[in-house]
Amino acid sequence: MEILFYRYNSICEPDILQVFRNFGITVHTEELEVHKKNVTPRECAGKVSEWILQRPLAFVFSINFFPAISYTCEKLKVPYVCWSVDSPVPELFSRALKNTYNRIFLFDKAQYNFFSPVNPDCIFYLPLATNVKRWEKTILAMTDSDYDSYGADVSFVGSLYTEKCKYDNLTLSDRTRGFVDGLIEAQLKVYGCNFISESLSDEVIREIEKADPSFYKSDDVYAGMSRYLVAHQYIGMKLAAVERERILSRLSGQFPVSLYTRSDTSHLPDIRCLGGVNTLTEMPKVFQASKINLNITMRAIKTGLSLRIWDILGCGGFLLTNYQAEIPDFFEIGRDLETYESMDELVEKVRYYLSHEEERVEIAINGYEKMAAHHTYEIRLAQMIKVLADGITS
Repeated sequence: MEILFYRYNSICEPDILQVFRNFGITVHTEELEVHKKNVTPRECAGKVSEWILQRPLAFVFSINFFPAISYTCEKLKVPYVCWSVDSPVPELFSRALKNTYNRIFLFDKAQYNFFSPVNPDCIFYLPLATNVKRWEKTILAMTDSDYDSYGADVSFVGSLYTEKCKYDNLTLSDRTRGFVDGLIEAQLKVYGCNFISESLSDEVIREIEKADPSFYKSDDVYAGMSRYLVAHQYIGMKLAAVERERILSRLSGQFPVSLYTRSDTSHLPDIRCLGGVNTLTEMPKVFQASKINLNITMRAIKTGLSLRIWDILGCGGFLLTNYQAEIPDFFEIGRDLETYESMDELVEKVRYYLSHEEERVEIAINGYEKMAAHHTYEIRLAQMIKVLADGITS
């Protein structure tokens, strides 16, 4: 079997590429978007067309959805398989989503429920995973010096989203600004349920859309997506920035906290800011050496589990994450990982697990064993291939 893997340098790509090859699949890679920014749909379609016309490809694969690839595969009658690992994804509003040669896998069940009615025979639910074997190699090679360098009571790896927050730069009426501020404050108090999109009036959506000349627009859409974009890319990013700053500020006022980020941290004076880390070589050391690894999920991921959750557990790290509705589908809270549903509960659990080492280590081990047994890329991609083979989810 031969496939084409269309790459754009997602952190998931090397792991998935290797698993496909381990399955005995001949994988060709197209890396146009790895080396060139702002690739046009025409260029993308042209490259994919060349591959399809030259090789007997079983399917074309990509991380996240590329409408240009979908249109090309539809025209040339070759299946297009993609696995969405991000949210929000505006491209899912393209009319290409309706193409019959699509085989689209979405990791967030709420996202799946939202988009699958558009093309129910071609859209599937598939949670994310991690590469336990690769993390294991790095962790087993860790030295005492590594544990000293990367060790911490509480660690957080990730963006603060302040530099990505378009909302801060918009000129809006006091009424709209006040409404959004109040909506953010309300959402910050609720975990496991995202109500921002449903709470927006058409008036607020139009004002935010008009305030940004670069607001995402496309003629290739099957439905209006302004509500989706305002809720997730504008208000959602602002919410993420506020939430992460407040959590880290409060925790760092009571506990030693190490923050690994490339975002501006000048507004967090009590935190130990250590810059960014290399995903493949340094991040697993942070997860393994830290007593508590914190995860704060973007609210655009309504029910699903972000890649960070799988990676922390796959590195044998103790995970304390905000509650997500899908967590009980895969893990036992209090046995494999821990969750919080309020700022006060987060503080209480940090304090508790820092003083209960044996329990904390046992939970980390349980989480790792659950990952290794049930949630590796080998297992997930085998599930994907089964769907491709027989057209049903399992």
